[in-house]
Amino acid sequence: MKFDDRLPRLSRRSLLAGALSSAGLAALSGTAAYADVRAPRVLIATNEPWGTYHVAPLLPEARRQGWEVTQLVPDLSGIKPGDPVPVVTPDRVQDADLLVVTGAGDWPAECAARFRRLPLIASSLAYQLPVEAPRAKEFRDRLRAITASSPAEAKVFDDYLGTRRPIAVVGTSQTDDLPRHAPEPGTVLVLTSVTRSSSTGGSAPGTELLLAAAERLAAAGKHILVGLHPREDRSLWERYEISSVPSVQASARAEAAIGIPGTVFPVVAAVGVPLVGCTDPRLQIPEYLLSVCSHTITAADAALPAVTEAKPVSREVLYEAVGPVGGSARRLLKVWRKAGVRV
Repeated sequence: MKFDDRLPRLSRRSLLAGALSSAGLAALSGTAAYADVRAPRVLIATNEPWGTYHVAPLLPEARRQGWEVTQLVPDLSGIKPGDPVPVVTPDRVQDADLLVVTGAGDWPAECAARFRRLPLIASSLAYQLPVEAPRAKEFRDRLRAITASSPAEAKVFDDYLGTRRPIAVVGTSQTDDLPRHAPEPGTVLVLTSVTRSSSTGGSAPGTELLLAAAERLAAAGKHILVGLHPREDRSLWERYEISSVPSVQASARAEAAIGIPGTVFPVVAAVGVPLVGCTDPRLQIPEYLLSVCSHTITAADAALPAVTEAKPVSREVLYEAVGPVGGSARRLLKVWRKAGVRV
């Protein structure tokens, strides 16, 4: 499709008249004109009250569009200096246009109860389990819209919230700037989870298996590159190279990746990296996260053959698990604006 960028020429008098007319309208409308252009102000409450890493990928597009996105936290104890995500405690909120909850845990439910007058939207930014959350019933009738990254995630989120409503599939903002896959020979990315629970969030079983798998791979001559979960114990992995960039960016260097299946798995698959999942009987993992794994293992000795044989997933499987790639944050903000922003 071709666009014609030739515009009609305007006389100097026409331009001056237009400018004066605009100035007059602005003067007459006063605060109304200001209200039309001020930044939408959005509060976000997550199941991990201090876990800002799920909100961070939204910030570049939010800033481009002039949005103010702030995460609600109980206090500042779990926020590290220099965290790029703006945070605020509920008692310090002066004004807002929309509340977004990313789950139905205790903290989102408490925030929904506190800000009853705000329009409310639920947006899945991390995986949940397909079991109705006990507190979802407290606010689900208020939801103006629900979003999820992919068709598979939407089905799980629907069960989790206990709703039977249309869910907008918008993709995940982590795919908006995917790196080009340029694997370095022999490099395997290890995707960690969280070994120990904290006030910020829970742990995931399987770290012992993943550590043993990494040892087997290193002994076979593989270079181990670790994509560290933001809450993982760094000391467990210091014998290997720990990536200085986020796991999705680090995956561009890897011939394959191995880890405990989590939210990042479909995004790494979208880069084109074959995945191997470490599973544990105590783990509860949605099926769509397992679907992007070329193999799953339950024993460390299976790591080397699984990594060696791993292949990228098909486009059909990828779309079902990760959703549309690129432009996801823009689609998400469009839903927020249309369904809920009060400006």
